[in-house]
Amino acid sequence: MTKQPYQKINLVIKDKIIEEVEAGLKILFNTVQSSRKRPDINISNSKNLSPETKKNHAKLMRVNHSGEICAQALYRGQLFFNKDKNIEKSLKNAANEELDHLAWCEQRIDELGGKTSLLNPLLYFGSIGIGGIASIIDNKYNLGFLAETEKQVSSHLDSHIVKLSKEDIKTKKILEQMRSDEYQHEISAKKLGAAELPKSIKKVMNFTSKIMTTITYKI
Repeated sequence: MTKQPYQKINLVIKDKIIEEVEAGLKILFNTVQSSRKRPDINISNSKNLSPETKKNHAKLMRVNHSGEICAQALYRGQLFFNKDKNIEKSLKNAANEELDHLAWCEQRIDELGGKTSLLNPLLYFGSIGIGGIASIIDNKYNLGFLAETEKQVSSHLDSHIVKLSKEDIKTKKILEQMRSDEYQHEISAKKLGAAELPKSIKKVMNFTSKIMTTITYKI
């Protein structure tokens, strides 16, 4: 019996959902490997970091790690319904570099004696839904969402860099490279025609980000 078109579409969507669940589980529970060398590879660990400083920096990196978890989910969600090849290329390139960020943050957290956030599974699957909605609305706003996300992440990284102890050059180098990558992702999205998001949407994104950073710093 020949399957109806809507049945074929449903099967494709089901397959995609299964694929995304599997990808999410790998990102959340497997050790991520980076494709690039760590920016701090030639810098030795400082022996002058106090236990309190290490604890604080580990928490800051935990926030950044959770941010990268969200980024992976957002990109995969944005790709879910996307059919534009140029947007797909840009999103996949950004996602690959964010995997490096994820690996670097996880490694640095471990070196500082910290732990990743318990909320990461919730953040991941919540973010993939948001990304999926963005991909349905419009290509320009899909890219606009990407550009604004990267802009806010860059600002967030700036705020963390200035909070670091001067002795912790390793963490600083990692965050500086991450910030550079995020800026390039923002520029790439704008070159592809990213639309400026309404101020109300930007405010909601910023407010949500502040809640996430506050909670993941503690948990």
